[in-house]
Amino acid sequence: MWQAISDQLSETLMFEFNISERIKMSGGDINQCYMISDGDQRYFVKINDKDFIAKFEIEADNLTALRETNTVHVPELVHIGKTKECAFIVLNYIPVKPLDTGPASYQLGEELAKLHKWGEQKEFGFDQDNYIGTTLQPNQWHKKWSRFFSEQRIGWQLQLLKEKQITFTDIDEFVELVNEQLSGHNPKPSLLHGDLWYGNAANTAFGPICYDPASYWGDRECDLAMTELFGGFRQEFYDGYESILAIEPMYEYRKHIYNLYHLLNHCNLFGGEYLDQAEKLITTIQSS
Repeated sequence: MWQAISDQLSETLMFEFNISERIKMSGGDINQCYMISDGDQRYFVKINDKDFIAKFEIEADNLTALRETNTVHVPELVHIGKTKECAFIVLNYIPVKPLDTGPASYQLGEELAKLHKWGEQKEFGFDQDNYIGTTLQPNQWHKKWSRFFSEQRIGWQLQLLKEKQITFTDIDEFVELVNEQLSGHNPKPSLLHGDLWYGNAANTAFGPICYDPASYWGDRECDLAMTELFGGFRQEFYDGYESILAIEPMYEYRKHIYNLYHLLNHCNLFGGEYLDQAEKLITTIQSS
């Protein structure tokens, strides 16, 4: 496997790359992750089953979409390939450390706001479906935000749970409730990172970086809401964001609806305590 990766990488780089160092790295629960080096150049490699190649291709497309905005800093794609045993994606290797207080947090907030201001798009969605974790994320274009989010985010996750014999509420009724609660909100479509929790952002010697996107055109508040869901982002991050874009007052209400999507996805992926959290949040939304 490693020889095949080395051979393909050599062809892409147009110089002979022989792996002399390979260090296993933390990279979440989905892929096996390594830093590989020939003693000079270093790269970050994610490895998974052969049929995972389509997910790597979508990840590459999402990273490319974000890079083309020249706003947030994301890893650079080097190569995608398959061997007899696996599929893999190679990115440039950048040593990272936790995103803490100070200038890096403020800068990431600024860059996220610039991303949300970037570009013009009349509808909500994306040119292809992608993945939030390993869950398929449908992105069919829609003109109305409330309908897009209620159906393709909340309704989709509730239906996946129902197929696992987990039912929190009547799906059709709750989808319509979410649609009604968002119906007066007409945001400008913004290109989103889509999965911006603390584990998908870090600091480097060159400034903040984010990775593992699940991008689509949606309400910018969805990215902001997720930064609060699992904590970790410091006040400087939000100060940096608001130096570019103001946060609307009703965001404090809508963020719970937006974060329900990610809680439901965690129910689908992991179950456990997320089931209780999601059920309580659904009850809160129904009574508001």
